[in-house]
Amino acid sequence: MTALTLRVLVVDDFQPFRRFVCSALRQKPEFEFIHEASDGLEAIHKAKELQPDLILLDIGLPALNGIAAARQIRELAARSKILFVSQESSAEVVEEALNLGAHGYVAKTDAGRELLAAVEAVCQGNRFVSSGLSSDGAAEVLSTGRRPDHNKITRRHEVQFYPDDASFLVGFTRFIESALRRRNPVIVIAAGSRRDRLLAGLQARGWDVASALQQGSYISLDPSDTLASLMINDWPDSARVLKVAGDLITQAARAAETDHPRVAACGECAPTLWMQGKVDAAIQLERLWDDIAGRFDVDILCGYLWSDFQRKENSHIYQRICREHSTVGPP
Repeated sequence: MTALTLRVLVVDDFQPFRRFVCSALRQKPEFEFIHEASDGLEAIHKAKELQPDLILLDIGLPALNGIAAARQIRELAARSKILFVSQESSAEVVEEALNLGAHGYVAKTDAGRELLAAVEAVCQGNRFVSSGLSSDGAAEVLSTGRRPDHNKITRRHEVQFYPDDASFLVGFTRFIESALRRRNPVIVIAAGSRRDRLLAGLQARGWDVASALQQGSYISLDPSDTLASLMINDWPDSARVLKVAGDLITQAARAAETDHPRVAACGECAPTLWMQGKVDAAIQLERLWDDIAGRFDVDILCGYLWSDFQRKENSHIYQRICREHSTVGPP
């Protein structure tokens, strides 16, 4: 691999993120030839044809996921170095990626500050893994090769598609009550009318929500106000999302009555963006919530109305949203 004419293949189904990666790579004069692919099958075809020096590969790809694509690429372009760039943050996924022969793994939430360092390390023949992944057991995988304790690694980022508003309220109420029964704190991000009806419904069912609000173990927020603190130029900023979410989770946990609380959060921030027609921003925010669910060991429920996805042109958006969650409830 020469220092002057490196060929790079960037594989990601999300065009704005591909643009970000390509723009970052162009800061390095040695990356003279940059090619793109948007799904796993196209990645295999271009890897075979171009024999790139470096492949930046997402995992959550359509047609064929990145792990499966990498297995074939190792056979067809054996000299190509693979650097995974993905929102997946579990130690099992990192381990599987590295065991395939990949040279590195960058979490998308860390790409802004770590991507170029990772590329440089991989091009020099070294291994690179995002520093943020050490919190979920990736460090153990790298140092020992042993699988982490699955009982210590949990990620619940659930999405539910409700047939109507009444079902939406029932679903959120059940989620909140499940946390309250375990004396865990709750963060609720819901629009004004829903937020008020949730509070009234919980009080009618015997929960002392007023005291929980006062103590800070029940945090109630408006999605529009919350989004204003997360967005820059109509796009979810990863640093802001991490800071705001981390502060809220810490605040809720401190107010809990138990020694080791597991914070539960339900809301409609990404659904609000989706209803505003900002589909890509909604998907990106779901990716960031997915990272936060694993990073902070919290339970997250996102709620959408199924009627919004019944039009044929929205079916692919439904599939994209589902891919960003650990659990998908039936419509």
